[in-house]
Amino acid sequence: MSEEAPVDSAAPAVEAARAPATLEKRVRTRLGRRAIVLVGLMGAGKSTVGRRLASRLNLHFRDADHEIEAAAGMSIPDIFAIYGEPAFRGGERRVIARLLAEAPMVLATGGGAFMDAQTRDAIAEGGISVWLRADIAVLMRRVRKRSNRPLLQDPDPEGVMRRLMAVREPVYATADVTVESQDGSHDRVVDAVLGALDAWLDSRSDDTP
Repeated sequence: MSEEAPVDSAAPAVEAARAPATLEKRVRTRLGRRAIVLVGLMGAGKSTVGRRLASRLNLHFRDADHEIEAAAGMSIPDIFAIYGEPAFRGGERRVIARLLAEAPMVLATGGGAFMDAQTRDAIAEGGISVWLRADIAVLMRRVRKRSNRPLLQDPDPEGVMRRLMAVREPVYATADVTVESQDGSHDRVVDAVLGALDAWLDSRSDDTP
């Protein structure tokens, strides 16, 4: 009578321990106390992608523009109209610094936030910056879906967008990570962001968050 091979009850646990961590888990673990900060032009998908990314990583999502409006008790267009852009940028700086101190989280920023040198420095210190880059056709299609965009009040909205791209994209290009945000599933963009973050964190494996 042949003997049956002994069953190793620990084998499944051993195999599970050997299994590679999921992409989300790897990114979340190595993120530490940093924020993932999404930058880019209006229409790049920062808020939509940011919410889905935060859900995948089990992190809080914050929208800097919404936080600024809540802190000021008025809309951003009203802040600009009453106090001017310098006052707005000062408030934006303070709000983003506060949010970074509450990390980890996924933080979507306004289109002009990353243009401010002090804000860029704060993001570099407390976060990982991700530029969601999109071409002009994609940006304009998305912007036109929302009639409340100030850009649409200009007689040449595409011309305004092209000028913004010319000025801002060289600065956005200094972000830690760049991901294409094109038409299609937002979840595919989230997948691309996670993959890019994983690669960036791999390249800085000795970096202590």
